[in-house]
Amino acid sequence: MSPFVFSSQRLWFRPFVPEDAPLIHRLNQDPEVMRYVHEEPFRNEKHALDFLIAYRYSTDGLGRWALIEQTTGNWMGWCGLKRHSNGEVDLGFRLLRQYWGSGFATEAAQASLDYGFREKGLPRIIGRVLPSNVASRRVLEKVGMDLVGKANVEDLPEALLYEIHHPAKANK
Repeated sequence: MSPFVFSSQRLWFRPFVPEDAPLIHRLNQDPEVMRYVHEEPFRNEKHALDFLIAYRYSTDGLGRWALIEQTTGNWMGWCGLKRHSNGEVDLGFRLLRQYWGSGFATEAAQASLDYGFREKGLPRIIGRVLPSNVASRRVLEKVGMDLVGKANVEDLPEALLYEIHHPAKANK
C-alpha cells in the first residue's frame, strides 16, 4: 500500500510522519516563510514532533499533507485542505524557500483542489490570505479561486477571502 494519498506531475502528497519534525521545524524557523502567518514558529524540534504526533486528519480524510518532490524524494513543505469547526474547508500551503518560484505551490494547490472536488466531492473550497502576501494571492488566482471579500476569521481579521466551487456543482 502506498504511503501517498495522491500525486501531481512532480509531487507526492502523504500524511505527516514523526520523521518530518526536523523539516517542519526548519520550515517554520524561516522568517520569510512565516512572514504572513499568524502563528508562532515551533520552539524546537521536540515542539514540532509533539505537533506532528498530535496532528489529526478530519474524519473525511482532509488535512495538510507533506509534499515530496518525486524526482529527488525531498521533503518540500506541506499543502492541503483543512476542515474547520464551522464546516468550511480551506486550502493552505507552506514550502521551503528553495522551492519558491518554480510553480510547486501552484501545482500543489491545484492538485489539492482536484483531490477535494473529485475524491471528496466538496462543493466549495476557500482560501484566506493577507492582502500583502502577493505571492500566495497569485497562487490562489492561478488555480481559479475568486476574491470574494474579507475573511471573517479570528486569527486573520484582515485576511482576504477567496473561493472556488466544485466545477460540476457550480451551476446547480
